Amino acid sequence: MSNGHFTLLSDRTVLALSGAEVRDFLQGLVTSDVDKLTPEHATYAGLLTPQGKILFDFFLVQHGEAIWLDCAAGMAADLKKRLTFYKLRAAVEIEDMSGTLGVAALWGADKPFGLEEAGAATTLVGGVAFTDPRFGKAGARVIAPADALAALLSEQGCEAASQDDYHAHRIALGLADSVHDIGSGEHFPHECNFDQIGGVDFKKGCYVGQEVVSRTEHRSNARKRLLPMAFDNAAPETGTDISGNGKSVGQITSSAGRHALGLIRLDRAQSALDAEGGLSAGEQPVALRKPEWARFDVPGAA
Repeated sequence: MSNGHFTLLSDRTVLALSGAEVRDFLQGLVTSDVDKLTPEHATYAGLLTPQGKILFDFFLVQHGEAIWLDCAAGMAADLKKRLTFYKLRAAVEIEDMSGTLGVAALWGADKPFGLEEAGAATTLVGGVAFTDPRFGKAGARVIAPADALAALLSEQGCEAASQDDYHAHRIALGLADSVHDIGSGEHFPHECNFDQIGGVDFKKGCYVGQEVVSRTEHRSNARKRLLPMAFDNAAPETGTDISGNGKSVGQITSSAGRHALGLIRLDRAQSALDAEGGLSAGEQPVALRKPEWARFDVPGAA
């Protein structure tokens, strides 16, 4: 394995779900197909409002008989509360593993832990390693005892990097962050590209918010998308408005270096480009980019 970089993600934590009914419980709640989850295959999913908006997004991995949710640390308490609300009398236990388990991201390595395909997983001593189910080039993630995580990755020949380095990596790939880009209760799955990166299984049974998601998919009417973009100079800060042809086209949700992610109204962006006025943010021209994983057209992108 060639050397890569790793980051200890202090803004992520793990909820451990166990019990005889844990799979049926999650299957009726989340957007991905939990029946496909195995010790060798991880997945990415969301928990929605009944109106179909994303409350939480997370990675799911199997460890022994338990299912671990790699989620935003700042949202873990609310996620646990929401899961407990749905649990009722189901035989399911939910434990916050903060301080016990840590999460790390690893990128730039060749087949980390022998894994290659997106979502491939393997069991470690006390933990799990898996390639990012959303897009294989994002690298791998590792969940392991917090006090041993850095040493485990250093032993793999990986070099420590900062969380800013990781965010620059995922922004360049067009992958959203739970807090910075997705938030809670603000966006629909299609707007955050769940339909493109395996975050929704359209063949599974019912789950909370499923009717809205299915309707959007069948009508092919996702008007907004989170998109990566490039700038000639340092990208404007989060919250900067993106405009074109005298109208607001979107807003930057996260940025790093000369790259950023933003939620873009596709039809308005296309109209602005057709009018040859272009797009701008913070007095800089905006160049929208089409991610490698995208199966939809991006206005102005080659």
